[in-house]
This record gives sequence, C-alpha cells and structure tokens, in this order.
Amino acid sequence: MSQTTLSAGTSTFSSNHVEPNFKDISRLDHEPATMSRPVSLDLKTLVEAYTVMQTSRYLDEKMLKMLRQGKSFFHIGCMGHEAIQVAASLTLDKSKDWIYPYYRGQSLVLGMGMTPKECLMGFLAKADDPNSGGRQMPQHYGHPDLNIPSQSSPTGTQYLQAVGCAIASQYEAERHHATEMAVTIVTSGDGTTSQGDFHEALNWATRVKAPVVFLVEDNKYAISVPVSEQTPGGKVANIGRGYEGLNLVEVDGCDFLAAHQAMSDAVSRARHGQGPSLVVADVVRLLPHSSSDDQKKYRPADELEKDKARDPVLQMRRTLMELGAASEADIERLDAVIKETVNSAADEAEAMPMPPATDALKWVFSEEPEPAYTEPNLSGDGIVLVDAVNRALKEEMAHNDKMLIFGEDVAGNKGGVFTATRGITEQFGDDRCFNAPLAESSIVGVAVGLAMRGYKPVPEIQFGDYVWTAMMQIRNELSTMRYRSNNAYNSPAVIRIPVGGYIHGGLCHSQNIESFFTHIPGLKVALPSNALDAYGLLKAAIRGNDPVLFLEHKGMYRQAYAKSQLPTDTDWVLPFGQAAVKREGEDLTIITYGAMVQKSLQASNHLKDEGYDVEVIDLRTLNPVDWDTIMNSVKKTGKALVVYEDCRFVGYGAEIAAEIAERCYEHLDGPVRRLAAKDSPIPFNWDLEAVVLPQLDDVLNAARDLVAY
Repeated sequence: MSQTTLSAGTSTFSSNHVEPNFKDISRLDHEPATMSRPVSLDLKTLVEAYTVMQTSRYLDEKMLKMLRQGKSFFHIGCMGHEAIQVAASLTLDKSKDWIYPYYRGQSLVLGMGMTPKECLMGFLAKADDPNSGGRQMPQHYGHPDLNIPSQSSPTGTQYLQAVGCAIASQYEAERHHATEMAVTIVTSGDGTTSQGDFHEALNWATRVKAPVVFLVEDNKYAISVPVSEQTPGGKVANIGRGYEGLNLVEVDGCDFLAAHQAMSDAVSRARHGQGPSLVVADVVRLLPHSSSDDQKKYRPADELEKDKARDPVLQMRRTLMELGAASEADIERLDAVIKETVNSAADEAEAMPMPPATDALKWVFSEEPEPAYTEPNLSGDGIVLVDAVNRALKEEMAHNDKMLIFGEDVAGNKGGVFTATRGITEQFGDDRCFNAPLAESSIVGVAVGLAMRGYKPVPEIQFGDYVWTAMMQIRNELSTMRYRSNNAYNSPAVIRIPVGGYIHGGLCHSQNIESFFTHIPGLKVALPSNALDAYGLLKAAIRGNDPVLFLEHKGMYRQAYAKSQLPTDTDWVLPFGQAAVKREGEDLTIITYGAMVQKSLQASNHLKDEGYDVEVIDLRTLNPVDWDTIMNSVKKTGKALVVYEDCRFVGYGAEIAAEIAERCYEHLDGPVRRLAAKDSPIPFNWDLEAVVLPQLDDVLNAARDLVAY
C-alpha cells in the first residue's frame, strides 16, 4: 500500500478534460498572459471547472430559496465539496467511465454533464427528471446517458455496487482484449466509512484489483457526529491501512489543483489494472447536513468561520486570477451569466409537468409478460432436486456467457455445501464460477452492480438463516432499482438460497424466510416442491428481467418423492405465477408450497380413505401468486386450509388466508384456516423439532376438522 499527501505545488496533471454542458455561457474576453502553470490543465479547462463549481453553488442557493417558497420539501447541499468533485469529473472519460455519487454529489454530476435544469427537475420531482422521474427525494442521482446508476438513501450501499460495476469493466476489457479499463468512482462522506459495506467493498476490490476509486469527502461530520466520535483517531485514512494493494491518498479537497492530481493518479492507476485507490479529501461543509438540520446547534461559531475561509469556490477564483486565466472583472461577468443560467433553468424546470398519477405503480417489475407455458417432453429415470438445480445452472451458463455464479464455497470440486454448483467451475472456468468472501452483503451488493451492467449474476447465499446481513442490499437496492430509476436501470440478479427445516439444523440452519421477502415490492420469489419445478423455475428466473430470490428447500434436495424426469428441450422454462393442482378434489382446498406439498398430499390420501375429497394446490411461486387457480378452487370446494412451514403468526400463509377470506367470502362454507409451525425458534433436538415444525398428523387433523365443519 502506498500513501501520498498532495498539495498544488507538486501537481502533475492528465491532459484529459471534458467540455462542460453549458453551451450558453459566454466566452471570457480576457486573454491571459503567459505564466507558469501545469501544462496539462489549460486555461480554458480551469475556467470550465470554475464554471461548474459556481453553477453548483448557485443551484444550492436557488434550491434553498425555492424550498422557503414551498416549491419542494428537502435539500442536501454540496457547498464546500465542489473542488474535489469537479476535479474528479475531469479525470474521467464520460463515454465509458461510471460514477456512484452520494447525495452531496451535485458538482460531480454537473461535471459529468447533468444540466442545471435536470438537477432542478429532480429537486421539484418532475415527470422528466432523469434521476428518478420524481420518485426519489432530491439529490438522489442517476442518469442513464451519463453512466450514473440510480442512487438511493442508505449510506454505504453504493460501495459494493460500485465494486460490481468495476468488476464488469474487468470482464468487458477481457472480452474486447482492451489494454485499458473503464473506471468507476464511488463517493461518500466520512460517516459512511463506519458502515460494514464500506469495509467489505475495500476487501473485495483490493482482492481482485478492481478498477475503482473510493472517494471519501471528509467534512468531519456525520450529520452532527464529529469524525472523532466515528473513527479511531478521527482520521478516515487510517481505515485504509491494512488492505494490501490499496493505494491510499490524502488530499486537500478544497484545492482544485491538488484534488485534480490526486484523482488523475488514482484513475490512471485503476484504468491500467493497478488496482483501487482510497482518496480521502479534506473538505468543508458550508451548509447544515440538510435542510432539516441546524448545524449551529452542534458546531462552534469559530469553526464555521474557519470553514468559510477554505471555501473552494473562493479559492478557485483566486487561482484563476493568480494563474492569469481571468481577471476579477471577467469572473464577475461569468458569475452573472451562471446565475442567470440557473435562474432560467429553474423557471423551465418549474414549468415542467408532474408525473401522472397513473404512473405511481409502474415499473415495480419489468412488466414483461411471462412466457407461455408448454408441456415438457420428459425423459430419463428422474433426478433429485439438487441435481436438477445443477443441470439448470449448467445449461444457463452455456446459454448466456454473461452469467456468473459466486458465493461461499461454490467453486471447484466442492460445489457448495449441498453440491448444487459442483462441476461448474471445471466446465466454465474460475472467472465465471468463483468463491466470494464470506459476506452476504458483499455477495448481493456486487451482484447488483454486475446486473446493472448487463451481466446475469446468480449468486448463492449458503443458508437462508444468514441472509439478514444482505437485507439492506436486497430491500433497498436490488428490489427498487427499476422503480426508483423510473425504468432507466434494472438489476435482475437471481439469488439462490437454501431454506427450511426438518434436517435437525437447530435455530440457525432451519429458518424459513419467505414471509419477509414476499413483503418486498419488486422482488420475485420461488419455492419449488420437486425437481422438475426447480429446474424450470430456475431457468425462467435466469432468463427473466426481474430480481428473484430462488428458495430451495434443503430438506428436499435428495428426497425420493421430489425426484422428477427432466425435459429433453434445454430451452423449456416454467413461467412464474402458475400454481399446480397436484390433486383434484371437491370438499376442501389445501394451498401450500415447498416441503408441505408432500405432507398435504399424504394427508389428502388419508382423507380419501375417510370419504373426503381434498384438492391440493402447490403455489410454486410465492410472488407472483396464481390467484386465479386459488380462487377457482376455493369457490368450488367452499373451504380452504393454508399449510406452510414458517411460524404461524404473520407468516406467508396468513396473507394467503386473508386474501381468500376477502375474495371468496360469499363462497365459503367454513373459516379459512392455517396450519403452520409454532411461533418458536426451531430446536436442534429432533423430538423437540417435531413439536415445532408441522408434521403429517398436524396437517391431517387440521384438514379433517375443517372438512367436517
């Protein structure tokens, strides 16, 4: 790990610069004299950089004024961060590089080409806002034409996604035999470095030399908490020490020339395969954390005055004059043009239409229709469920050369703890099936970034019991990417997760997680009960364009009753949202899924001997739900029993029962009942386990009571 402390006096500069997106700003009439300056930053570029910085400053001022006028409801300012952000934008190739800005990144997105009008449309939640179509709060940036993926509110989640984006650049360089890679810059404030995702991102990026630059804009406060209370020694750079291969840079982020050198060196290093950098920029926060904050309550007056003395916009003005790039009169004329540009942009943005109310529910999912169902031509002696999963994965890896499999222990001869991925590394290479760090948030976060770049990640979470550290990435990132970007971005990763009990796994190897995740809009969930369904649903998930949690009951992986023949056609898929009537009947409908299908079929056979005819429906997918099949059956039988393995209270089956009661009330001849696990953790002792989890006799007795009601 190398470390550099930069100042303007030791700068070396890249010749790469970008034209700002302000075509209506007049040229300066001042012709600067010859002077000593960095040859790779010409005078025009310096003036352009100032223009972007000052535009951002005026935008903040304008938005705060509009906020006071009641035209919007929230604002997070960039004031004090302008120099490092504009410097960063000038080091990138906008045709191929990517940025993950955090909510204080206004100058960065302006430097990448976002217009003042576009920023203001986001602030005013207008329909044509390219950031989110008015769906997200202001300063949640995203722009598909500028390689700015949709950003959300949680702090730190962007870091792992940026690593996934950077890894995609590695794959793309290899595919096209390129000697240089597209670079990803990801930013945050100092407080976010306390988040686990930040550390996990550093770990993964340095491990694979990802072309990513981590830019921490250290303004010394996480809302009101000073960095001294967040970070040991109050020094964010200390966090970077210990990651082998990480280039660590500290820079005065208010000094544009020093900031440009720092970012130029870091970007060049990443572009040429030398690995990631952590750039810690010392900046000032000249506004409260947000419009909802009052920093005078926790920051001393003399500290605020010291920060004002470091104002990067004022420093840049002095730099332009000292280098001879512009006179004070030139700058004043330019400032007037910039302010008028911002005011005009505000008028135009304010006149733009709001999103129509009819769009409120659009783009939760891709809205692409499910493929038509066809009966498969089956062959073979039948295989167990885990082997059907393995075959589906291998076929889809061959079908899509952008499909990637990763997770804990999935690579090599082991093939995961349940062997679902056995043989895949050998067949497709360790660049397409590889082991990930033992970190569930990392696995999902990186998958989000890869999927956003057009790859098809199919990672494995080793046990459903340990998915919870990835909950932030699943709930707030993976499932909302399409909706929050107004369909500009999507992230159709397929996350395979073994779940369920009946294996004597105790509290942390027996959990059922479906009730948590089916509650999340934008996430499809499958839980097959046999090998054929697992095969077809997994292939449908991988070929689909929505994020999927593919749940596999580990207690069924090798059960003989779950064996199936598989199709001869490797393109056969089982569409989501089509339940299966496993047994027809007239007296009672059992609605179930997963391991409970077999127990429900066994119970129905017992009841047949008693003279009762029970219909059994296997949901197969838990979101979407095949309501038509359920309703038609319940209307026919008049009675419904929902059987599920998870805890009874607020379990998945409770929602199914509630919907049946609401939709079929006039057709019911008895109460809608549930049979589920007890509201208890699952103990290791097998006798105690049998008390908690539903057994055949439990299903039989519940069905017998209801059918006789």
